[in-house]
Amino acid sequence: MAFKDEFGNLGQRFAEFAARLEERTRSKQGAGNGGLGLQSILGTLRDLFTKDVTREGLRDLVKRDPRDILRFYTHGIDFESLRPLPWYKRYPGMAWKVFVATAYRLSPARRIAFAVAILAFFIGGIRLLFLSIQIKNQGTGAGWWLLTIVILALLLLMELRDKLDLKVDLEIAREIQFGLVPSQPFKRDATAIHGFMRPANTVGGDYFDIIVLNDRQVGVVIGDVAGKGMPAALLMALLQGSLRTLITAGFRGPELIAKLNEYLCASLPSNSLVTLFYGELNTASGEFRYVNAGHNAPFLIRPGAAFDRLHSTSPALGIRILKESHFEARDACLGAGERLLLYTDGIAEAFNEADEEYGEERLEDFLRTHMGLKEKELIGSLMDSVLRFCGDVRQSDDMTLLLIERG
Repeated sequence: MAFKDEFGNLGQRFAEFAARLEERTRSKQGAGNGGLGLQSILGTLRDLFTKDVTREGLRDLVKRDPRDILRFYTHGIDFESLRPLPWYKRYPGMAWKVFVATAYRLSPARRIAFAVAILAFFIGGIRLLFLSIQIKNQGTGAGWWLLTIVILALLLLMELRDKLDLKVDLEIAREIQFGLVPSQPFKRDATAIHGFMRPANTVGGDYFDIIVLNDRQVGVVIGDVAGKGMPAALLMALLQGSLRTLITAGFRGPELIAKLNEYLCASLPSNSLVTLFYGELNTASGEFRYVNAGHNAPFLIRPGAAFDRLHSTSPALGIRILKESHFEARDACLGAGERLLLYTDGIAEAFNEADEEYGEERLEDFLRTHMGLKEKELIGSLMDSVLRFCGDVRQSDDMTLLLIERG
């Protein structure tokens, strides 16, 4: 029965993903079959420049994006060693370091073109500044600057082409990743489970799942692969496939996590690890048996009482020197009207412009003051609270929530 449910749910997810992809393709094809009349052209231009434009997106363009660009091109550069130098040495030294760091991000051929463009810029500037006094033609340096503009424009177009090609691949990867996690709330007996995932980039390394084990038990999983972006997303897919394969093979509880750890130690890069919370919930009685492998301790919310935390029972997964670690299971119980909130560290470690973290204290205070909200409203309000706290600082880590409630 568990084997049948397992592959039935997986097939349903892929069917939903295929339907969404087909609908998206039809909408794009329909948009390309319009006429070439003036009204059609104006409508196309209006849609091109207004569709999906939001106030948040415009605010990012003005505030966040310039700051992120500066951070990107100066990341990893040691400016502190230049501070003791006089200004006429310090600023050229800073410019040189930025130039070298930027050039290293380009391919070798484009690196040469970039160096030629910068050289032409300086030659044009020198000619305008120092030779214009002796030469009647004041535009002797304009040709060099025009060469600079042409080369930089070509480099920009090349990099933009690469980015657009990559963006298409990333959008497909995003569709696949979201197709591998539950898209609808799970409901059985008096139990409801809602999940939410917001990657920091197009794809991410957070993972949550709801796996039917038998007629009464369901497995709930939330995990966080170290890092973000495409590398973490690939490891997240590896994690999900390995976990589901082991569950289908009949492993449960600590034995399941031990087997998973063995496989991850052999498969993950040496500088990577996974934090994972795995629990088996009896949807009829509320009995809950869990293993917390180095993950953030979930909040067990009991109305009118202090919150309980389901703290770590074992180290994180995929650490080779801890391959033989012992994995311990603990028991809890979800009574009527109680909730269990599982989350990844992107929530608690979100920071604002002052480098202050949202923190678990703010998270607990929020839960105390919003206990009366329904499941979807609670998740939405919590995300709004975190994003308001961050302000203009762009999301730095993946954010995932899993809320279990027994009626």
